[in-house]
Amino acid sequence: MMRLIYLFFVYSAIGWILETCAAAFKWKKIVNRGFLNGPLCMIYGSASVLLTMALPGLKYNGFFLFLGSLIYTTVMELIAGKLLEARYHARWWDYSGKKFNFDGYICLSHSLLWGILGVIEIKWLNDIFLRLYDACPGMIRTPVLWILAGLTIVDLLGTDAALSGDKEKVEKYRESNRMIAQFTAAVRERIFNSIENRITKAHPVYEEKGDTVKQKSEIFAQGCGFYKVFWLFLAGALIGDLVETVFCRITLGWWMSRSSVVWGPFSLVWGIGIAMFTLLLYQHRNRSDSFLFVVGTVLGGSFEYFCSVFTEIVFGTIFWDYSKVPFNLMGRINLLYCFFWGIASVIWFRVIYVRISNLIEKIPMLAGKILTWILVIFMTVNIVISGIALSRYQERQDGIPAKYAWQEVIDDHFDDAVMKRIYPKAKGLKERGKAVPKPS
Repeated sequence: MMRLIYLFFVYSAIGWILETCAAAFKWKKIVNRGFLNGPLCMIYGSASVLLTMALPGLKYNGFFLFLGSLIYTTVMELIAGKLLEARYHARWWDYSGKKFNFDGYICLSHSLLWGILGVIEIKWLNDIFLRLYDACPGMIRTPVLWILAGLTIVDLLGTDAALSGDKEKVEKYRESNRMIAQFTAAVRERIFNSIENRITKAHPVYEEKGDTVKQKSEIFAQGCGFYKVFWLFLAGALIGDLVETVFCRITLGWWMSRSSVVWGPFSLVWGIGIAMFTLLLYQHRNRSDSFLFVVGTVLGGSFEYFCSVFTEIVFGTIFWDYSKVPFNLMGRINLLYCFFWGIASVIWFRVIYVRISNLIEKIPMLAGKILTWILVIFMTVNIVISGIALSRYQERQDGIPAKYAWQEVIDDHFDDAVMKRIYPKAKGLKERGKAVPKPS
């Protein structure tokens, strides 16, 4: 964990330097190119952490390492741009004037550059920076990282308050930080007094849209906001579980649980994937089938690969293994199933999305909001309990007994028989013959 935090700050600082130098070369003056007030470009740091988690297994496979770096960082840049615009009603960058751009947020030339930088990071830079990290005494590096994390959170909250234009929120934030040490006072003042001017200078394409008066809709979950995306996540999780269950029945000859959680038939990979697809492609849902198929194939395969890596690192468990399927990549994804993602993308937007969206919007406004938050809490608890149960399941496989009362409760309610029924294909890393990842 601390290693990832360290890499986040290192690459955020490097990204800030690169962006500032590029801006100075282009505009003949020094400007702060980061979203934050400090010398950090968070998208570089976030991208480096994502690649460090997802792609270490491709370190010696140059082509797939480049391709994976290109895809993950490009999708992250697209998501970051859309989230910033949704939050502040403004664009921080615009590639509309460049060839082969998508929504003005991403373009081919920058994506190729992201891919090259990702290869450089995974193959060479991470080893160098981590050796420097290991050479620094723990009693120094750990407190420094936590201080940097704290200052970054203060910076982030202050930037958000200033850009949101909520004076009451700004004053409240100032009051809550009066007891912060003096060395953070200058940062705080700059956040509140100069952030808007700095952002405008650093990002000429930044267009404030705060004066636009929004009309409140009387239709629940209209458009593609939080409520709609959450309900689509639930629908996708249910549909995905059903599809996989039927598919396993047809291909394997027996009914198999394909749920990702201990309570209910929910496939989180499908739910998150469909919610992500809808959010990213909502404005392009009426484009050609071939477009949706290609984008769905690439995004779906990349997403499934990351989920495979994530579950191994977090839970020490392998939920699927395609090693025996032709054209697989490290057993995490295979070409046929990537095509399934593409087909699912076309079917989703052409057949299913409109029907489900219309059903969601028929829910009464008040009842819909209350029910949404009840389900949010339920799914959050469900995911947390599932994670704990999976961890204990793996520990029992390794012969580690319960030491605490909560572990005994988990063992009683989710014993090996229950876990095998819910996760029949789950394997420990040792069972597959892989080394268990060491915690960072």
